[in-house]
Amino acid sequence: MRLKLGIPKGSLQEKTLQMFHRAGFVIRVSERSYLPSIDDPEIEPVMLRAQEMSRYVQEGVLDCGITGSDWIKENGSKVIEVADLLYSKQLIVPVRWVLAVSADSAIKSARDLDGKRIATELVNVTKKYLANKKVKAEVEFSWGATEVKVREGLADAIVELTETGQSLKAHNLRVIDTVCESTTKLIANKRSLKDAWKKKKIDAIALLLKGAITAQGKVGLKMNAPKRNIDGILAILPAMKKPTINSLSDKNWVAVEVILDEKTVREIIPKLKEKGAQGIVEYPLNKVIY
Repeated sequence: MRLKLGIPKGSLQEKTLQMFHRAGFVIRVSERSYLPSIDDPEIEPVMLRAQEMSRYVQEGVLDCGITGSDWIKENGSKVIEVADLLYSKQLIVPVRWVLAVSADSAIKSARDLDGKRIATELVNVTKKYLANKKVKAEVEFSWGATEVKVREGLADAIVELTETGQSLKAHNLRVIDTVCESTTKLIANKRSLKDAWKKKKIDAIALLLKGAITAQGKVGLKMNAPKRNIDGILAILPAMKKPTINSLSDKNWVAVEVILDEKTVREIIPKLKEKGAQGIVEYPLNKVIY
């Protein structure tokens, strides 16, 4: 038996492959193939656009897959969201679909779009957003190059995906509202989750991916510390959990191990040294699982 796993092609592709690598999987993608290889004989990966993923998972063509919550909403897909995959360090992070107009446009809010034309790839979500605002506007599907359509007079406004807004500014566009936010999800087919073997495999993948995400930006720190100073040393450590303390052959010393934010280490190590800590070792983490 094999689990059919959808890997998103396009903007999420490289970030997803990095996340799987940290989780312990090696996925190799050929430029000419939609069938990547993976170093797990129980998984059959398939490369698809994120826009299509939820539909194929719902239909059972795939058992599970990675996609954005925006495309789940857009397709109205009935799938199970197994895990949120929010990755730090400028990898997978929440993104926004925003309503934007020309920087010099008289349009100030969605209400000013009555009778106007809006171009977007996210048609259904945009229509729902306008309906909630009681705005009657024409929403047309954009096949691409959406950001230039206002400039060329093809649309009065666009709804476009953005992380920083810099691309919109470069096209002389001004954001007037956020239509929705999107996070990356591991989704699964309902029938697949009723299969004991597939559910166990999907849960294992989710566990490892979430472990990789939790570890992002974290490091391990271990050291030897004199017992007489242990309270002062523990007060310095901003641990995710209580530090691990083990006895050493020298009864006057203990071994201390802790997980903490990488960005805090440069400030903490000198303080630990002042308190008598020795043999301080910092090490990277691939996964942290509770």
